[in-house]
Amino acid sequence: MATLEKIRSKGALLVLIIGLALFAFIIGDFLNSGVTYFNSSREIVAEIAGDDISIHEFQNAIDQMTEVYKIETGQNDLNEEMVSQIRNSVWESLVAEKLMKTEAKKIGLTVSKEELSDRLIGNNIHPIILQRQAFYDESGRFNRALLVNFLNSLDEEPINNEMYMQIQQAKSYWLYWENAVKVSILQEKYNNLLAQTITSNGIDAKANFDARQKMADFSYIAQPYYMVPDSVVSVSNNEIKDRYNKDKELYKQEASRSINYVTFDVKPMEDDYIQVQEWMDKLSIEFEETNDVVGLVNSNSDVMYDGRNYSESTVPALLKDFAFKGKAGDYFGPVFQNDTHTMARIMQTGIMTPDSVKLRHIYLYPTEEKLADSLVNILNTNRRADFPAMAREYSKVQETAANGGEIGWLTENVRGVDKEFMSAFDRKVNEVFTIKNAQGIQIVQVMEKTAPRKKVKLAILERKVTASSRTQARIFNDAKQFSNASKSIDEFQAQADERGLTVRPANNLDKNAERVGILPQSRQIVRWAFEANLNNVSDVFDTGNQFIVAIVTEVNKKGYTPVEKVSADIKSEIVKEKKADYMIKNISEKMAANKSLTSLAQQLDVDVKEAENVSFASYQFGAAGFEPYVIGKSLTVNLNEVSAPIKGNSGVYVVMPTKITEGTEEFDATSEIEQLNSRYMYSLSYMIYENMRKNAEIVDNRATFY
Repeated sequence: MATLEKIRSKGALLVLIIGLALFAFIIGDFLNSGVTYFNSSREIVAEIAGDDISIHEFQNAIDQMTEVYKIETGQNDLNEEMVSQIRNSVWESLVAEKLMKTEAKKIGLTVSKEELSDRLIGNNIHPIILQRQAFYDESGRFNRALLVNFLNSLDEEPINNEMYMQIQQAKSYWLYWENAVKVSILQEKYNNLLAQTITSNGIDAKANFDARQKMADFSYIAQPYYMVPDSVVSVSNNEIKDRYNKDKELYKQEASRSINYVTFDVKPMEDDYIQVQEWMDKLSIEFEETNDVVGLVNSNSDVMYDGRNYSESTVPALLKDFAFKGKAGDYFGPVFQNDTHTMARIMQTGIMTPDSVKLRHIYLYPTEEKLADSLVNILNTNRRADFPAMAREYSKVQETAANGGEIGWLTENVRGVDKEFMSAFDRKVNEVFTIKNAQGIQIVQVMEKTAPRKKVKLAILERKVTASSRTQARIFNDAKQFSNASKSIDEFQAQADERGLTVRPANNLDKNAERVGILPQSRQIVRWAFEANLNNVSDVFDTGNQFIVAIVTEVNKKGYTPVEKVSADIKSEIVKEKKADYMIKNISEKMAANKSLTSLAQQLDVDVKEAENVSFASYQFGAAGFEPYVIGKSLTVNLNEVSAPIKGNSGVYVVMPTKITEGTEEFDATSEIEQLNSRYMYSLSYMIYENMRKNAEIVDNRATFY
């Protein structure tokens, strides 16, 4: 399956694109084959809108998405962050898919085979398919012919088991995106259907229009709440409780845990530095004398030899003078810098190659070999042959054909490019060469080359000093002793102080959190925290480059946050309200003797400020920030009239309009309604999904399994 090999060679896709497809993910029949549902509730990872999801179904979805990601990026080893991202994305897409199918079924919404075919390979190909690099040609653009070739390859008869597995993998890859397109179409239909039911009316349009018509400039003063001490007001416990009960719905909470933890960094010790130094000194003798430099480097170095050419701008700074002043076979080092030992040998000098070449091509189908030979013959024998005209006439890549076949500049040492293309660096300007593979035949011509630059080939042997197993054992034992000596929060803190360790908090951890803060490989700590009790101290956790010991400092159950935990916030709000009343009374009294804004400002020890172009549609009031109530009240004040004190978010305001402008624009109800509807459509898709999710019953048991 050459197409799959092409996908792997193209490098990483944007996670944004993967995320878009993940949202449209559907667990199709190809994933469910062979899955058995058991009666045991222990097998249920989730319940979504009355539909049970087994751990087998969920894990199959994760495995499928993981394989798709590996194919598209060419990465076989996924780090912890990507694994957790895939798992969480599959969860979100699974919820979205189940909710969408439930709603669509209620109203009989479906996607026909004809619709799906048109969006997959017809005249209206879906963006999800257009974004697949599997179907990009060498110019980096979508090519429908490559898509057709790929689909045809799925029907090939395998000649051996390896080919059979490749075809099955390719089928699974295609079915994934096919189902993604299907669900995306369903979502589009559903959203468009609801969009017809959500529209503004004439009253909305007139209100929106009027909000823009009156605009004013203001002089104003603001007395911030912090200028008045909290001691001028008092708040009783009963007032806090009454406010809590009134706004109790604001304090809903999910189950969570809070922990404190300390870290023991796994760093090399003196013995490790000595050991690597001795090893490097011994290896340096062999490195200087061996005839198999490449083998020695690739067997011992942290950096593999790949035969690349180094210019003065790309060679490591440490080796620049050595590389361009020495001769082939010269030896450098070892030197020690930034915890790393480095040696190098010059493999080749006198290399003069350009940094970039500019290419153009004619792309033909694999079956057009005779045409390719004919075109190459014309180009090689007829100096007047018009390559751009031939590209426009014969090339199957319309995007480049329209520009005379021009691909653009190719940079030396760029990864993911076919070796045949890289041979252009060794060819002459105007030279024509051919590249043939399963996707097609390319006739390539070198248009331009940058000036040759002096380059060398280097074999670099590096070894970074890291903590040995003996050092790791010592650090682990220190962490173990710390864990055993801590039986309470106070002892935990005391032990940390004694050892010079920093205690770090991690508050309100969700049961499905993939990590604690920025700690890598820390999902295990989250699981432990939800199984432990208050004041429990953990065993030692290994997070790769650190050992962690944690203690549970808080256990929060699902329900409502206790009043004592939010009393400080509630008290702060009540204090602000009471201070506002106090300040309004005080300012009102001063205004009796100070009629002008300037004299009032002097009395309050604040500055007079300006706010320009304020309307009902404004988001903020001058430099004061988000003050919607102040904006609304201010625009009711007459020109040059000083307002009464106005309670705002950050303080109490007194305003005076200095200029009022009434709009002369004529009201156009149709245009205004269109603008409002366009604004509604911008967030409609998100609002629909959030509403479906809010009204659905979702039971999440992922923490039991992961």
